[in-house]
Amino acid sequence: MSARFAVAAALAFGVAVVPCVRGQEDGRIVQEKAKAAAVLPSAADPSVEAARAGTDRALAFLVATQNQDGSWGSHSADSQFDAGFATETYYCFQMGAHCLAVLALRRAPETQERRAALDKGVRWLVTTALPMRGSNWDNDAVWAWLYGTVAATELQGDPRFQSDEWRAPVVQRGKEFVHWLERNQVPGGGFGYYDDPTFSRRPKWATSFSTSAVLPALGVAMQLGWCSDPDTAERASSYIRRCRLPSGAYEYDLNPIPRVHGGEEINNVRGSLGRIQVSNWALHQFGDKDTTVDRIRTGVEQFFEHHRFLAVARMRPVPHEAYYANAGYFFYFGHFYCSQTIELLPEAEREGFHVQLREKLLLTQRRDGSFCDFQGTSYMTTSSTAFAAMALLAGL
Repeated sequence: MSARFAVAAALAFGVAVVPCVRGQEDGRIVQEKAKAAAVLPSAADPSVEAARAGTDRALAFLVATQNQDGSWGSHSADSQFDAGFATETYYCFQMGAHCLAVLALRRAPETQERRAALDKGVRWLVTTALPMRGSNWDNDAVWAWLYGTVAATELQGDPRFQSDEWRAPVVQRGKEFVHWLERNQVPGGGFGYYDDPTFSRRPKWATSFSTSAVLPALGVAMQLGWCSDPDTAERASSYIRRCRLPSGAYEYDLNPIPRVHGGEEINNVRGSLGRIQVSNWALHQFGDKDTTVDRIRTGVEQFFEHHRFLAVARMRPVPHEAYYANAGYFFYFGHFYCSQTIELLPEAEREGFHVQLREKLLLTQRRDGSFCDFQGTSYMTTSSTAFAAMALLAGL
C-alpha cells in the first residue's frame, strides 16, 4: 500500500494516518471489538418492526450521549491511533460527527427528547466557532464544511426552524460553510481533506466520495444564493463524472490514468462499494442523465454481491488494510448511501433491497444502541450511529 493511501484515509472523520503494525491495537480498541463481537447474533430480523426498534435504540444513544453544551463527541484525540493530526483537526472530526447526529435527529420521527436534543444540537452548530485547516497538509476541516453544508441546507427548509430565532443563524452558518468549501475547491472541481506538496492555500487533491457527499446540497445552496460562484456545483459534478470507470466503480481520486492494475486494487468494484453508492446518488440527484435507474440498480446489486469485502474491514484499526484496500470507516458511510440509492429505484424494488440492508446493519448494532466501524472513538461512534440510523430510517 502506498504512503499516499495511508495519508488519504479520512472517509468519515476519525481516521488515523499514523503508520501502524498490522494487528496492533490499544486497550480501548480491543475492548470495543470484544464488545461488538459479544453481541452479534447469528442472524438479524430484517423486518420493518425490527428496523424501527433498532433505529429507536440508535437515536436514544445519540440523545443520551449528547454533551451538555449541545455537541456530540470529543474535540481531543480519543485513541493513540489518532495521534499525529493537527490539534484543530479533532475539532473538525467532532463537528463533522455532530452534523451527522443533527441530520439523524432531524430526519427521525419527533419525540420530546429527540426534539430537545435537536434544538440543542442546532444551537451549538450555529454558534460554535468554525473549524479551520489544521496544518499545511491536513485539511480535515473539509469534512465539517461538507456535512455542515448538508445540515444547513436541510435545516433551512425544515418548518421547525423557520422562526426568527432560527432562520437567520442557520442561513448565516450555511453561507459560511459554503464559503469555505468554495475557497478549498481544487482546480479540478472536487473536494479533499489533505494537500500535496508543494502546499498551497487552495488544495490540489480531492476524492470522489467527499465531493459526492455534498454535491446535492451544493445544488440547493446554489438555488438559495449561498454560492459566490455559480459554477461551483457544476465543477464538482464534472469531477465526479470523470472518476466513473467502465466497471461502474468510481476512482478514489481522479487520475489522468486510473489506478486499475488488476488484483486487489482500491478502484476495483470490490474496493469502490461505498463510492459507487454515494456517487450514483449524488449525480442522479444533480440531474446527470447518464446516471440512470439501471446504473443505480447495478450499483446496489454490486454492493450486496460483494458486501463481504466491506464487512471484513469493519473495526480493523489500520486504514485500508483489508482486501481491495477497504477501510473500516467505509462501512456505515457505504450503507447509508446505499439506502439513499435504493430510494431512487422504482418503489416495487425497494423493499427487497432494504431487507438485505437492514439485516446487515442490525447484525452490527451494540447493546447500548450504538454502531461503530473504526477505532471506537467518540466522533466515529457518533457518526457511525447517525449513518446507521439514517440508513434504517430510509426504508421505514
